[in-house]
Amino acid sequence: MFGFLRGYFSTDLAIDLGTANTLIYVRGKGIVLDEPSVVAIRQDGGSAKKTIQAVGLEAKQMLGRTPGNITAIRPMKDGVIADFTITEQMLKYFIKKIHDTRMFHPSPRIIICVPCGSTQVERRAIRESAIGAGARQVYLIEEPMAAAIGAGLPVAEATGSLVVDVGGGTTEVGVISLGGIVYASSVRVGGDKFDEAIINYIRRNYGMLIGEATAENIKKGIGSAFPGSEVREMEVKGRNLAEGIPRSFTISSNEILEALTDPLNNIVSAVKSALEQTPPELGADIAEKGMVLTGGGALLRDLDRLLMEETGLPVIVAEDPLTCVVRGSGRALEEMDRLGAVFAQDS
Repeated sequence: MFGFLRGYFSTDLAIDLGTANTLIYVRGKGIVLDEPSVVAIRQDGGSAKKTIQAVGLEAKQMLGRTPGNITAIRPMKDGVIADFTITEQMLKYFIKKIHDTRMFHPSPRIIICVPCGSTQVERRAIRESAIGAGARQVYLIEEPMAAAIGAGLPVAEATGSLVVDVGGGTTEVGVISLGGIVYASSVRVGGDKFDEAIINYIRRNYGMLIGEATAENIKKGIGSAFPGSEVREMEVKGRNLAEGIPRSFTISSNEILEALTDPLNNIVSAVKSALEQTPPELGADIAEKGMVLTGGGALLRDLDRLLMEETGLPVIVAEDPLTCVVRGSGRALEEMDRLGAVFAQDS
């Protein structure tokens, strides 16, 4: 009886549990939460007891700036759970944050996105952490499918759609037709790998050490995937490895382009191999309509041009690519009866 009542007072949610950001869509309301997937944990002197200090945006600002007794960690790695208990706590915190009622513990129905390359074990971990966070039913949807629904592609029709979802931890490439995934592959290259490549490049060429947050700012500020006509520059501060003293230096967009060559090539080859494996009829549809770019990585300047030059196909960046996956899951939630076939089967 209580279970029924708690379910009645809870709203259905769609969650995009990403490596970089967690977004939550509430049925009938739209996107209500968009926070970084970061948790700060405090360990008080001597005792092994760990308490959660901050979650989300507040915790992200602590990354790389914490004292000894606080650690800021990202519980998701490469699109899957790296730290089970922390992920569960993070989900609990987010679910509680969006439910106003204090009377009952919320127990909503939840749809969660999973990378298409994730194993059964990783899927079970995601499912169990959602149940541990109070969900009464958990459905899984594969990210390329959710991204395609969110980008407004005709997923239920007998026509091929190619979607490339560049996230924080993984890049998912999926060919979709008749409400199912014809081909899907997932490479563990995404925004995090871009940041890593920038850190390594600056260390190698400048002998300077910069943090992840600085690398992300460089990527957003002057990062590009294709040589452009204008060269932009940015002043960066970091620690000089030879002297051990903080220094500032200037870096140009062409150098960042050079730094990002490797991870970008991995994404291009994933798209090419998807096109190689696509059945010819669907390939013809894709040649006509092109591919759709979604995910935060799609915001990298000129990534669409790079893919256009490499494949010769038209490339469209979905509107508001960051929220595409969660909007798609939200639509799947709203139209659960009609889109029932899109959920991932979990053995």
